[in-house]
Amino acid sequence: MQTETKLTGGETPLLTFQIITDTHVTADPAHEYNRNFERALQDLAVHARGSSGIMHIGDITDHGFPEEYTEVQRILGQYRTVLPEIRYTLGNHDVGIGHWQPQLAEACLGDWESRLGMYTSRMGSPGPYHDHWIGGYHFIFLGTEKGLPIFCSLSEEQLQWLERKLGERPDGGSAAADQPVFLFLHQPLMNTVAGSLEEQEWYGVTQDKELRAILDRFPQTLLFTGHTHWELESEHTMFPGNGETAAMFNAASVAYLWNNEDVHLDGSQGYYIEVYSDKVLVRGRDFTTGTWIESACFEVPVLLKTRG
Repeated sequence: MQTETKLTGGETPLLTFQIITDTHVTADPAHEYNRNFERALQDLAVHARGSSGIMHIGDITDHGFPEEYTEVQRILGQYRTVLPEIRYTLGNHDVGIGHWQPQLAEACLGDWESRLGMYTSRMGSPGPYHDHWIGGYHFIFLGTEKGLPIFCSLSEEQLQWLERKLGERPDGGSAAADQPVFLFLHQPLMNTVAGSLEEQEWYGVTQDKELRAILDRFPQTLLFTGHTHWELESEHTMFPGNGETAAMFNAASVAYLWNNEDVHLDGSQGYYIEVYSDKVLVRGRDFTTGTWIESACFEVPVLLKTRG
């Protein structure tokens, strides 16, 4: 069973990486979201030394506009020599538009190929979904194949691809390995992590049932999602899999935060991950104050076996 833990020291992790999400970079260099992104990268430049990578879970930009991607590249350019490689997930703001901006929705939804092309070309991503073996561990990125305002839509082809990928071994075999698999998707499943409760309306996987069925077969998976912006201090930041399904984590947001009182908060948060032979430590980080979030530090035991 997954439990909260205090930070432990002494043992050297086998692998470390970091997670950020929902940077919502605008075309204005002075915008608070842009400054928060720079502040997060400054923190990562100091504390992510030796890291195997930074995983971004989507909503890189606020609208998916060319000038916003230009600003993303300007900010990243200041830190390229001191940061590990960043890999990206597709967010609804990158290819769709939020329901709070209906005047832009029709134009954006009718230009899916163009907006997807902007994302892939500017961020160097191979497409809506992709995977990587890093340090002997599998990192899998899912993404919408339609420019929906809030939800993501995963094709049958993508779901079949995911099931195959979750069953791969590091040595190229076909059976699932007895080690963690790290899965990234912008939108959470309904009634799992903070902000995803049905009444909160910030869940968002069209194929919710189908994705759950796959994750039930691979409980060694850790699924990280963004989208809700719920602060890491919230209840249900972690949805424990308990060996029956994937453990799931809300990754908050770099741009701004939200809470259970339905209140917007200034702030910027993310995760530092440490992988050991018997556990994975998920450590919440406040990028604004440069401090660890003690209530958002979790330990996930490595499962001894997987289910067929």
